[in-house]
Amino acid sequence: MMDKAAARNGLSPDEMLARVLYRDGLMLVIDKPAGLPVHRGPKGGLSLEDHFDALRFGLPRAPALAHRLDKDTSGCLVLGRHRKALAHLGLLFKHGKIGKTYWGVVEGSPDADQGTIDLALGRLNDERGWWMKPDPQGLPSVTKWRVMGRATDRNLTWLALEPVTGRTHQLRVHCAALGWPIVGDSIYGGAPRFNGPPLHLHAREVLVPISKNREPVRVTAPVPAHMHDYLKACGWAGEPES
Repeated sequence: MMDKAAARNGLSPDEMLARVLYRDGLMLVIDKPAGLPVHRGPKGGLSLEDHFDALRFGLPRAPALAHRLDKDTSGCLVLGRHRKALAHLGLLFKHGKIGKTYWGVVEGSPDADQGTIDLALGRLNDERGWWMKPDPQGLPSVTKWRVMGRATDRNLTWLALEPVTGRTHQLRVHCAALGWPIVGDSIYGGAPRFNGPPLHLHAREVLVPISKNREPVRVTAPVPAHMHDYLKACGWAGEPES
C-alpha cells in the first residue's frame, strides 16, 4: 500500500514510468498502487489520472482509463493511448472479451476448492452511491473462484477470482455474501475503518485481445508488499525469478 506521504503527494513522473508493465501503440497496462483513486471523486483530491501526462511516450495526449479499479485495489490497470484505441478497449471490456484474474486473501475457508458465484447486485441506497448489496432485482453478477492456498491456523484462504461481469465492488460483495470477506474490507467485511489491515485484493493479470492479428496480450502485476505476509501464510512461494 502507498505510504501516507505518497498518498498525499502522489507519484513522481519516474515513479509512474516504473509502474508501466506493458506498452504498445494502442494501450498501456500499469501497476496501480493501492490507496490512490484512479480518478477524482466528488470531493476532489489527488488521483492516478493526475499523473498520466508522464505516460504520453511522445503522443500529443495523455492516455486515458479503459476501466476502473477501486481506490484500495492494486494491480493491472489498462489505459488507451488515443481515442480510437480507447473506444476499441471500451467495447472489449463491455462485451466481456478481456480476461481478468484477481488475487484475494479472504477470512474463512470455502468448503469447496472452486466454484461460481451467481448473485445479482444493486445499489445499497441513494446515500451510498457506490456501495452495493445482493439484490434479486439488481444486475446479473457472476464471479468464478478457485482456492490457491489455505492457512487453516489463521483461518485465511488465498483465492483467484475471475469476474465474468464487471459490477462495482462485485468481488468484495460476492465474497462477503458467501461468508468469507476479503481481508481489510471495512465496507463489506469486519475490518476497522481506521488503522486496520489494507484491502487484500490485487488485479493480478489481464488478458487483452487488442489485435485480431496476434495473440492476446497477457500482463501480470507483481504482488504488493502489504499482501506478502498473508499470501505466504497461505502457501505463496513469492514471485518467480526473472
